[in-house]
Amino acid sequence: MIESLDSARMAAWRAYIEASQRLSTQLEEDLRADSGLSFADYHVLVLLSEAPGQRLRMGDLASRLVFSPSRLTYQISTMSRRGLVARQSCAEDGRGSEAVLTAAGLLTLREAAPHHLASVRHHLMDDLDDAEIACLTRVFTRLGNRLRAARDASTTTRQE
Repeated sequence: MIESLDSARMAAWRAYIEASQRLSTQLEEDLRADSGLSFADYHVLVLLSEAPGQRLRMGDLASRLVFSPSRLTYQISTMSRRGLVARQSCAEDGRGSEAVLTAAGLLTLREAAPHHLASVRHHLMDDLDDAEIACLTRVFTRLGNRLRAARDASTTTRQE
């Protein structure tokens, strides 16, 4: 049987769940109101804008977004219809495909970014001091690395 959480850990867990859901919802609402983009749209545009040649293999993009291949295919298809990204065959490997940022996608990102940054600052960052920022960075970097490693290990085990 799994041991239950003590009261401090339960309070931390509930505070995290409720606040993270409220924060995600608020950031998404602000992003949609300011730019018409979903948070997933915005994240795809950011990742592609930072990638060499503003393109990423679909598998790499899915991994970075923590999306299933089918969810990414749907996401890229909807964004492609809006002219924000294109899907192209991979130059190095014709079997694979890449998501590529379009000029319209880059312009959309540049227009949305200042509003999104203002929302992130207002709803999260401006309320935290330097020690809290450092603590959050440590905690979520460690957690992200652990979860990524566990996922990679389980994917490797399934493939064998």
